[in-house]
Amino acid sequence: MKASGHIRKMKTVLEDVVQYHLPLDDQRISLNQHLGQKITMTHNGNIHCINCGRKTNKSFSQGYCFPCMRSLARCDSCIIKPELCHYHEGTCREPQWGEENCMQAHIVYLANTSGIKVGITRGSQVPTRWMDQGAVAALPIFKVSNRLLSGKVEVLLKQNMSDKTNWCTMLKGNIEPVDLLNFRDQEMTGWMEQLAPVIKQAGKQSVLACEEQQVTTINYPVNKYPEKVTSFNFDKTPQVSGLLNGIKGQYLILDGGVINMRKFAGYEIELETKP
Repeated sequence: MKASGHIRKMKTVLEDVVQYHLPLDDQRISLNQHLGQKITMTHNGNIHCINCGRKTNKSFSQGYCFPCMRSLARCDSCIIKPELCHYHEGTCREPQWGEENCMQAHIVYLANTSGIKVGITRGSQVPTRWMDQGAVAALPIFKVSNRLLSGKVEVLLKQNMSDKTNWCTMLKGNIEPVDLLNFRDQEMTGWMEQLAPVIKQAGKQSVLACEEQQVTTINYPVNKYPEKVTSFNFDKTPQVSGLLNGIKGQYLILDGGVINMRKFAGYEIELETKP
């Protein structure tokens, strides 16, 4: 199989085993069927902004040119730190985008990625966000009315747990199981005490506990996890080749290393697989 085009974030479908598709311009390459095959990806040097299409020598914020990175709300620092969302101050770079993405219901969740962590995502991004992070299990714990509020909740909860994923540990595959339901039940009273000032200010209906939610378990298409994680980089190694041993998060796991495909959004490549 041969294909070419510009990389976009891999698309996922939650089934018994996550189904992965790699967009290359207008094509969508089903990757699960190529597990165990040799895969070769060759970057031809072209990088185009995933927003405006401008050719760029360097990619910013996972696929944008410098002008777009400076002007788009989706590239602002508040995307990384939602507690800094400034839509309500009238200073959002793209008010309509902010209305559609930040002023929507968000989920605060627990996930087991490289251990237990807290995270936030738009309600419409469940369970996509969990698969993108390589979580093996996830559980919504609060539904909040907007992104700023979800960030404030996350800041309080991460005082006692991580909000980060150790990507090397996540890719090794030996993730210790965690009883997320039991953890939620043990911690909920303390969380509600921590959140009381936030809820009082925002209103009772702005932060709702997801008491009836159950754990989502996620299985990834992986034949073999790496014992030692080393990463490929198209900027340093334009041709990446090896047996496709698995896919987890936004990473392809090859027998010689791993590559974060989302990091290289906008890069033009030629893809070839052989049985």
